Amino acid sequence: MLHVVHHADYMAPRPERGSFRFDKYQLVMIALRESGQAMTEHAPDPMPRLWLEAVHCPAYVEQVFTGNVPRDIERRIGFPVTRHITQRVRHTNGGTWLAVQLAKEHGYAANSAAGSHHALYDTGAGYCVFNDLAVVANRLIAEGDARRVLIVDLDVHQGDGTAALTAKRDDIFTFSMHGAKNFPARKQQSSLDIALADGMDDDGYMAELALQLPKIFASFAPDCILYQAGVDPHVDDKLGRLALTDDGLEQRDRFVVREARKRGLPIASALGGGYGNDQREVAERHARSMLAMADEAEKFLGRQG
Repeated sequence: MLHVVHHADYMAPRPERGSFRFDKYQLVMIALRESGQAMTEHAPDPMPRLWLEAVHCPAYVEQVFTGNVPRDIERRIGFPVTRHITQRVRHTNGGTWLAVQLAKEHGYAANSAAGSHHALYDTGAGYCVFNDLAVVANRLIAEGDARRVLIVDLDVHQGDGTAALTAKRDDIFTFSMHGAKNFPARKQQSSLDIALADGMDDDGYMAELALQLPKIFASFAPDCILYQAGVDPHVDDKLGRLALTDDGLEQRDRFVVREARKRGLPIASALGGGYGNDQREVAERHARSMLAMADEAEKFLGRQG
C-alpha cells in the first residue's frame, strides 16, 4: 500500500516567465492511479508560517506570502512567485510534514512534490522557494517527534540549501550524493558529500551508495529519515549527467528504504527533480520510484518499528 500526499494546489498555472512547468505533478498522480497498485491519497494542510520562519528569514517569508519577491530572487528561483505559487509551496511543505507523520504510522510514505533542496535562508533558487527538508527536519526535533534526523539526498544536484540551513546542527545529518559537475556551481558543505563523475552507471552508483549509507546509519544513529528521491540521475534526464537506468533507480530506492526499515525507522520521500521534453515519461519515473519504495517497505510490515 502506497500512502501518498497530494493536493490540488501542487499544480499551478504555467509561469509567465521562466521555463519551469508544473504539469508533471498531476501526471505523477495519473500514473499512480493508472498503475492499479493499492494506494491511499492524503491531502496536507498548508505549512504554518511560524514553522517556515524558524528556518527561513522572516523578511523573505513575508515577501513570498505577500507576493513581493524581488525580481532578482525570482530569477534565482526560475519563475515568478505569484499568489498561486505561495499557496503551492505552503502545501508542498505541509505535504512533506504529513508524509513523515504517515511514515511514523505505516513505515513509509511519499510526498508527490517538494524536495526543494536549493532554497536558502533568505532566497529561493533552482525552482525551490522554501526548503521543505530543512523546515520539516527542524520541526520534527522542535516538536519532540525525533531526536536525530537523517536527510538522504540522491537528486543529481547537490542539496546546497539543505546543507547551508542545517550546517551548525549536530542533530540533523545531510547526505548528498550528486553529480560533481552539475548545478549548483558553488557547492555547500553537507555532513557528507559524495560527488560523482559524469556518466556513472548503475553498478558504480550502487557500489558507492552501499558503501556510504550503512556507515551513516551506524555513526549517526538517526530515528527518522527524509529522502529526496529525485529521478534526475537517470541516463535520459534533460538536466542530469549520470547514467542510471530504470533498474538502477529502482535498486537505489529499494536500498534506501530497506536500510531504514530493517532498522525499524520511518522514512518519508519527497519527489525531487526529474526533467525531460516528455513530461509523462518523467512522471512515470517518479511514479515507479514511489511504488517500488512502498513495495519494499511492505516487506517489513509486522517487524520492528
